[in-house]
Amino acid sequence: MLEGRGVVRETDMPEEMQGRVLELAYQALDLHEVSDCQSIAHYIKQKFDEDYGAAWHCVVGKEFGSCITHLRGTFIFFGVEMMEFLIFKDGNDFSLTKEEAVGVLQLQDSTKKIKT
Repeated sequence: MLEGRGVVRETDMPEEMQGRVLELAYQALDLHEVSDCQSIAHYIKQKFDEDYGAAWHCVVGKEFGSCITHLRGTFIFFGVEMMEFLIFKDGNDFSLTKEEAVGVLQLQDSTKKIKT
């Protein structure tokens, strides 16, 4: 685990949510090797999806660039020692479950076949 304090570089997230994401980052660093950025990111993304609904994205690493679009109030970029964290929610509406979404797509495809 990295022992450093999280330093928020840029955010438009409410303070409560910022505290939660920092807490999750520390938990993820406790659970996974520091070099396993994918597992760290997956852990944070999964927990944020559970807490705040789907469509969250998480990038973790030592050096990366990004250009993103996010919903207002859902962006944070922070560091813990040499690790950087970028968490944001995109604008897609994922109110349907995965199964419902797939079912809708299959229904639309079968409707197209009937019309043709």
